[in-house]
Amino acid sequence: MSRVSHIETRIAAIKQLPPLRDIIVQHNLSAKKSLGQNFLLDLNITDKIIREVINHNRKDFSDTTLFEIGPGPGGLTRSILKSDAKKLIALEYDSRAIEALQSLKEAAQGTLEIIQADALKINLMDLSVAPRAIVANLPYNIATPLLINWLKLIRDDENAFQSMSLMFQKEVADRILAKPETKAYGRLSIISQWLCRVSNIYDLPPSAFTPPPKVNSAIVHFIPKELPEDAPDFSAVEKVTATAFNQRRKMIRSSLKEYMPVIEKLGIDPAKRAENLSVEDFLAIAKH
Repeated sequence: MSRVSHIETRIAAIKQLPPLRDIIVQHNLSAKKSLGQNFLLDLNITDKIIREVINHNRKDFSDTTLFEIGPGPGGLTRSILKSDAKKLIALEYDSRAIEALQSLKEAAQGTLEIIQADALKINLMDLSVAPRAIVANLPYNIATPLLINWLKLIRDDENAFQSMSLMFQKEVADRILAKPETKAYGRLSIISQWLCRVSNIYDLPPSAFTPPPKVNSAIVHFIPKELPEDAPDFSAVEKVTATAFNQRRKMIRSSLKEYMPVIEKLGIDPAKRAENLSVEDFLAIAKH
């Protein structure tokens, strides 16, 4: 069977599956707040999300292993599997969802692998060879630590992931995308923008989810940058930014006083506050 025929057969099988709401009832898969679960059940929305992800990616996924974190009943999973992805590995902590995903695994005809695991404790690079990418509606209670873990991998290996398309609370997405001189600008902005080209590709209201969260959501697309050989260590950038933004209203002559010899050498105005410094300023301080 040709690759195109295999994808068409897979799509046809997925379309024969019961509606997601029926899957939830059959497996008693009501969303748990303790697991940060908010399910996307409208397949028109999940299909559109995947189209936007593909449009923003620098290449297709025909040779790529995709990772999804917290698939739940499998709404976004179904849409990913209707794309040209070579393989999808879904990491799910909830045993109820593992069982609920079995019919989708069968319909995927070898394309879907499901692993029951805590995503915070797994190095995705150990699960497949490159190229890899992540597409996920992240559990909001662990979204930021997951992102930091993956950015650390990207700092060590720019080929760790071809891209990441990740859903966050809108507030977190705004912090990732924030520019200097804004309230949202901080450690997450600097580390994300240092290592990746970032863009907002899709906003979702609470009504798109079951149950509806109390906040809006947004999908941020990350494409890793090629870093210079003398790029600073991740830990150095983390330390400098954390120190600066822990006292963000103070001038850096106070908040970054231990770095003042470097700041003076670089010609950075010590009367500035952390939010006035560019990403490049922080990298220069961390490098020294």
